[in-house]
Amino acid sequence: MSTDAASRSVLLGLARRAIDAAVRKAPAPAFDDAPILRECRGVFVTLKHAGRLRGCIGRIETDEPLSALLPVMAILSATKDPRFPALSPAELAGIHIEISLLTVPVLIGGPAEIVIGRHGLMVSARGRRGLLLPQVATEYEWSADEFLAQTCLKASLAPDAWRHAGARVHTFETEIIAE
Repeated sequence: MSTDAASRSVLLGLARRAIDAAVRKAPAPAFDDAPILRECRGVFVTLKHAGRLRGCIGRIETDEPLSALLPVMAILSATKDPRFPALSPAELAGIHIEISLLTVPVLIGGPAEIVIGRHGLMVSARGRRGLLLPQVATEYEWSADEFLAQTCLKASLAPDAWRHAGARVHTFETEIIAE
């Protein structure tokens, strides 16, 4: 999966305008009718300020086109990530946007099927779900086993919950588009 430069620019521009409008309490931005915006794909929007995480929210699977989903995820990352206060207008200029376009998740059996740096993980068990993007395992230099354990912990499950009956582990890939 590889998005051309014009499509990357459209996606980043839409996310930036949506965040700016939401934080400044202005009307929602219009979007171009670019072909990429008609695609129905999972997407996460990660915001960083001074190199530190400032928000990250997304949706794994969807039947909505990116024209509808991307601005919502961008706004939620800026205003509703429960780990952070909502962005202020003063922070807007210092925000770095990273968009992760997701492939469809694939069910796997265990750590031998995980490629660090390529796969993101989603663990589901007992009505809970945890997800970590591929770049997280690379950033922390985790092994496949550590990546699985951390994804379980993200779901508020025991680190070995992926091994238990009824647990499901999926991998997915992302294309990262960043400013």
